[in-house]
Amino acid sequence: MEQHGVLQRIDGFGFSQAFRRNELVRALPAAKQREILDLWLSPEKGAGLSILRLGIGSSPAGSPYDLMTSIQPEDPGGPDAPPKYVWDGEDGGQVWLAKEAKRYGVNRFYADAWSAPGYMKDNGSDSDGGTLLPAWRQAYADYLVQYARFYAREGIKITDLGFTNEPDLTVSYASMRFTPDQATEFVKVLGPTAARAGLRVICCDAAGWSEQREYTRAIEADPAARRWVATHAGHPYVSPVDGPLPTGRPVWMSEWSPNGSTWNEAWDDGSGYDGLAVAQQIHDSLTLGRANGYVFWFGASRGATRGLIQIDEATSTYHVSKRLWALAAYSRFIRPGAVRLAVTAADPALKVTAFRNAGGSEVVEILNTATVPVSTRITTRAGRATSYLTDGDHSLAATPLAGLRPDRTLTLPPRSLTTVVVR
Repeated sequence: MEQHGVLQRIDGFGFSQAFRRNELVRALPAAKQREILDLWLSPEKGAGLSILRLGIGSSPAGSPYDLMTSIQPEDPGGPDAPPKYVWDGEDGGQVWLAKEAKRYGVNRFYADAWSAPGYMKDNGSDSDGGTLLPAWRQAYADYLVQYARFYAREGIKITDLGFTNEPDLTVSYASMRFTPDQATEFVKVLGPTAARAGLRVICCDAAGWSEQREYTRAIEADPAARRWVATHAGHPYVSPVDGPLPTGRPVWMSEWSPNGSTWNEAWDDGSGYDGLAVAQQIHDSLTLGRANGYVFWFGASRGATRGLIQIDEATSTYHVSKRLWALAAYSRFIRPGAVRLAVTAADPALKVTAFRNAGGSEVVEILNTATVPVSTRITTRAGRATSYLTDGDHSLAATPLAGLRPDRTLTLPPRSLTTVVVR
């Protein structure tokens, strides 16, 4: 296994608790809340996640659980009328989580809207698709920036702002359609509005990676729009990450969790929503997609969630999936500002990535997809190394590696993820 050169910079790894999922966490005893926060955010005890994706609400006031309330739930009287914003300081529990994340050192906060309020759209509803009415473009841009201003009031600096989520899909919950051309036109309204507030624009969180290419291509082809989009982001639900997006700007895989019908805590059971499946998808996002950022979907939810943690409301406790440890194997050690290093492996069963952190430490991630142990030699910087094993029986189990030499031979257990950190 040999390293060759520097590839993309890493912005970080993250998660979301949109759609009021923090209300589930905050109903737990305080000690359990802290344990969950540690699992998400602590680089010593958990995943050390460094990006928090917030959901900008669009639903009417008094909406039930699972619907995110708008900061302007009622039509102020038209697109040119003085706005009538409201702010409860809670935002479905997201303010609480953002403040906690900041205490753990998170400084990348991505606020994203699934839809505009219904009165801004041609279908009169924030759900079931529909499109933004042209007359409301500037008012919607102002609305998004105001959301960031409310967070600034709470001591949280929103760094990245999105105006659409999966604009290529119509669903029964908050959703709004944009074609690539419509998104490009709106970027030219939002871009300067966001820039005056010190915000970077992300676009467009399409439901499929191939679909996102069309949005990225349209924006890149328009010089007036291209200047305003700082990051291009897509999801791999409809089509997988199979190559880079056509842009020189940073790229994020900004939402994904595997499909499935049950809560699953397994590492490798062939279900497609176990820990190993998540590790493989992270690897593909970083290598095939050249992603600079990786944002998983829910950190915690209830029932048959494929999130990282399941909240058990009946017993006021929680359960942890191996999906969390698959993500943690990358996010705990590969820190914002790291660069990915080109690396090759002779054995095709090994999926390998390597990184150098800003402080100089190096991280090698080795996913052994074979059903038998595999021995391999790795070359890193000289220094003290520790190997962390994640498989069915281990969750980042640490083993110091002897010596300071750069060449080391490892035996990798079958169907496992080994993280080597050299300091």
